[in-house]
Amino acid sequence: MLDRDLAKLYGVQTKSLNLSVKRNIDRFPEDFMFKLNKIEYKNLRFQIETSKRGGTRYLPYVFTENGIAMLSSVLNSKRAIQVNIRIMRIFTKIREIMIRHQNLQKRIDQMEQKYGKQIMTIFQVLKQLSEKISKTSTESTIKHKIGFHATDVSP
Repeated sequence: MLDRDLAKLYGVQTKSLNLSVKRNIDRFPEDFMFKLNKIEYKNLRFQIETSKRGGTRYLPYVFTENGIAMLSSVLNSKRAIQVNIRIMRIFTKIREIMIRHQNLQKRIDQMEQKYGKQIMTIFQVLKQLSEKISKTSTESTIKHKIGFHATDVSP
């Protein structure tokens, strides 16, 4: 997350957040926090459509999950602690969802290996049935004109 976004969440100025981090720089190795370079910042500004006027004068810091967790020890206000607890719960929930997704994929792969031919047969039959249903439903929706229609007019 960007330093300015975290500052808003924690209810502090970006300058204050970055100053607190600089005072405790030993707590923030490269895998916790890094500074965007000019090209990355330009691409980010393009993606979020911000103008050059009124923006930041300094390149922003970006915090990883671990860096955000470390911020709670640097920013020691009640709001900072509460926000950090919420953020960490969100990260935990995301990790749980990813693990569940991986487990589900493994189970599907196992079933595919075990019942692969049978499942493919079922899908083929279902496809054929749905094609027949859609074909008959389109035939029944064709509207015929009421009245006499001359198909062959021979002189």
